[in-house]
Amino acid sequence: MVRSILLLDAPLTWPEVTHDLDAIELHGISRSFDIAGSRLPVLDRLDLRVSEREMVAIVGPNGCGKSTLLRVIGGLLAPDQGQVLAYDSTVAGPDPRIGLVFQEPRLLPWRDVLANVAFPLELAGVDRDTREQRAREVLRLTGLEAFAGAYPDQLSGGMAQRAALARALAPEPDVLLLDEPFSALDAMTRERLDDELISLWGQTGTTIVLVTHSISEAVFLSDRVLVMSPRPSRILDEVAVDVPRPRRHSGADAIAFGQATDRVRSLLAAAETSEAAA
Repeated sequence: MVRSILLLDAPLTWPEVTHDLDAIELHGISRSFDIAGSRLPVLDRLDLRVSEREMVAIVGPNGCGKSTLLRVIGGLLAPDQGQVLAYDSTVAGPDPRIGLVFQEPRLLPWRDVLANVAFPLELAGVDRDTREQRAREVLRLTGLEAFAGAYPDQLSGGMAQRAALARALAPEPDVLLLDEPFSALDAMTRERLDDELISLWGQTGTTIVLVTHSISEAVFLSDRVLVMSPRPSRILDEVAVDVPRPRRHSGADAIAFGQATDRVRSLLAAAETSEAAA
């Protein structure tokens, strides 16, 4: 489902979520790890659906398996049981339809920004002129066009994360998985990049699944916030964020965000209380 990248001066519209078409489906996903000779269950018969063009945030207690879940969705980890589908076809390994941005940028230090962004296209066998043209398009989209020739050690933390985001967007994935991409940044930079992420989503229409420890970030960005239980994890509940876009950090929007944030917090507190009593 290849889409054309829109440029920064194009009119911004918000993706229309197609609730009758699932971009991602998880059916009965379980995953465990071998720790010191014993099996540690992390995900327990987890079910999940994400509609096309939806932005969904996932929150949960530390160590509950949020990052593991993203890696299973992205095909980097195979589930012990269950099935992952992307647009009705099985995800059985790394999938070009799915992009992933990690907590650290993981840029190649010996390549400049342009070459880093073009790298997945190079691996896919795209010719040099085409991949460099595409890399320049997404660098313009992410506001890094002037830094195409810079190297990773010349970038700020926020710029490095934007370069990682541009690299993930270069192959035009249908689904983008974000694993705490802004958690290492200061509060002001993080808020600015949250706004930029919404702008990118508005221009690309890519389905986004975001893992974050920040409840306020989850609520501000997403259409739904999914709350995971303590390990072994399932989806406990979801909180719909019924705030129209464009959204603001203040005014009436802030009141609605506060209500959704309180609901998420109460679900997490209930889950932790239940775990302590078990």
